[in-house]
Order: sequence, then C-alpha cells, then structure tokens
Amino acid sequence: MSIQRIAVEEAFVTQSIADAWNRVLAGRFVEPGFQKMGETILGDGPGARQLHARLLDVGAGRIAQMDADGIDLAILSITSPGVQVFDAVTATRLAQEANDVLADAVRANPQRLAGLAAVAPQFPGGAAVELERAVRTLGMKGFLVNSHTMGEYLDDRKYWSLFEAAEALGAPMYLHPREPAPAMVQPFLDYGLYFAGLGFSVETSLHAMRLIMSGVFDEFPKLHVVLGHMGEGLPFWLKRLDNRYLLQVQIGAVTKLPRLPSEYFLDHFVVTTSGMTSAPVLKMCIEVLGSERILFAADYPYEDARESVRFLDAADIPSVQREQIYRTNAERVFGLT
Repeated sequence: MSIQRIAVEEAFVTQSIADAWNRVLAGRFVEPGFQKMGETILGDGPGARQLHARLLDVGAGRIAQMDADGIDLAILSITSPGVQVFDAVTATRLAQEANDVLADAVRANPQRLAGLAAVAPQFPGGAAVELERAVRTLGMKGFLVNSHTMGEYLDDRKYWSLFEAAEALGAPMYLHPREPAPAMVQPFLDYGLYFAGLGFSVETSLHAMRLIMSGVFDEFPKLHVVLGHMGEGLPFWLKRLDNRYLLQVQIGAVTKLPRLPSEYFLDHFVVTTSGMTSAPVLKMCIEVLGSERILFAADYPYEDARESVRFLDAADIPSVQREQIYRTNAERVFGLT
C-alpha cells in the first residue's frame, strides 16, 4: 500500500499582489533585498515568466503537476514576500483577497489542496481578525508569515494579538523566509547571498530565535511554528545555543528564561524538508528532533518536487518514519482529516 504524500510548503500568488509588488519596485523607497528580488524572479525573462505562471495556477495545471510529481495533497501559501512590503491598508486588503482566491481553489479540489492564510502584520489587530475569518469561515489550516515586515520582527509585543488569535484557534504559523531585513542585508547583496542559498535561512533562523528569547512561548504555551528547509539550520546549532545561552545568563548578558532555547524549539517548532534533499541532513534532524517533528515539503514551484519525492522515497529510514514525514505529522500539525 503506497503512502499518501502531503506537501506543506507549496507557493502561490495572486496577480493583484504581483502587480502591487511592481508598483512598490517602481517607487523611491524600496527595501534593498526586495529590490534585488525584483531584479530576478519578478523580471521579464522566460524563466521568470514561467515561474510566475506556475505561482498563479491553483487549478487544473497545478493538479496535473502534482499528479506528475507524485504529490497527493498540497498545502498552498502565499509566496515570499507576500503582502509584507505594502502599507497596512493595501496589505490587509490584498491578504483578504488572496485568502478568498485560495479558499475557492481548495473548494474546487478539496481532496488535493488545503491552504494557509495570508495576514498583514502591519495591522496586527486586523491580522488577528483576518486569521479568525480565514480559519473559521474559509477553512484555512494555519497561517504563513514571510519573516520580517519592513525590518520588524514578531517578538515585538505590538504583534502579539496575532499570536493570541493563533493560539485560540489552534492555528500553527509557518515562518517562511524572505530576503534579510534592511538593517542586515548589505553584506548579502553581493554574490546573490541575499537569496535562498544563505540569506533566507540567516534571516528566518534569526526571527525564530527572537521569538524564543523574547518569551513568546511562555506567554502562548500552545503556539506552534513551522520552519522550512530542515529548520533553517537551527537543529545543527541547538546544543551550542543552549551552551552559550547559559554562559550569557551567568555573566548577566541575557535574562534567564524558564527553559533552555532547545527545549522551546523541541516543544514549539516542527521543520519541513523543503528544498533539502540531503541524506545526512535528514538523518541528523531525525536524531536531534525526532521523526515526529519533520514534515515533507517540496517548495514548488521553486524546487523540483519530483526530486523531493524521489529523495524521501529512497531515504534509508524505517517505513514508519517515512509515513510520519509524508503524512501523519502533517495531519497532526495542520488538523487535516
């Protein structure tokens, strides 16, 4: 009997958001990292046009590609940087529209598609209201935030109404990468380092650690976060993070938390395989985190989903772990039935 494959970080966009990106890029005040992104994936070359067409397609073409790749169910979410480069009014409106578009796509193919809501952190109260609408009315399985919002991070208490809503709804947050914030991006602009090879993971792992160190999870003990790309490097660093944290507590450099950083990570985070087809990395994450904290993701259309499937199908792991990663962990984390 074959295992059902659920892919949990699969991107889409609306034409309205793409058009609004181009308006921002044509203006005078553009985040340096987003400007670089605009020169590449939002360009007019054949590769960029093909990518854009695949992001827009949440219908028959998407389903046909899933069939070809061996994906049974895809959880779709707004692609980076989503609505987080707009003013609060524009971002709120475009997030609502994107959620309606995604809900329509899921209703058309409920056995093949599910969705994570887009929210606009620029208007935290509105983001909490939209998350409730998206979950209760539209049937979304959680929400996605593309890391920083104009250089600000969600550890700032002004954003915590969003976490309050998420905890009350049982809605996990997918903390997805984007290019580094303006305050840190400059050294990344050379050699393409701002992009997914390094800059994305540096940015998102920093954001995750800010959440841990700020006490967010003491305030919201039922909040859960999903990190892509095998945890953006953090599983490799957990032991050292604990070690250096204890030293910093000893010398008075940081405030003591009720638990170690690694304990917060293990209790509140799960990771996905998106874009990571390395057997040593998979085995390390299983050893450090446990197979119950790893979910399958293909990261379509940015990655080759077929390669992702071939990798996990052939991975030298027990069949029970393969089924956890492909299916049962996603069912638990996102409340799939």
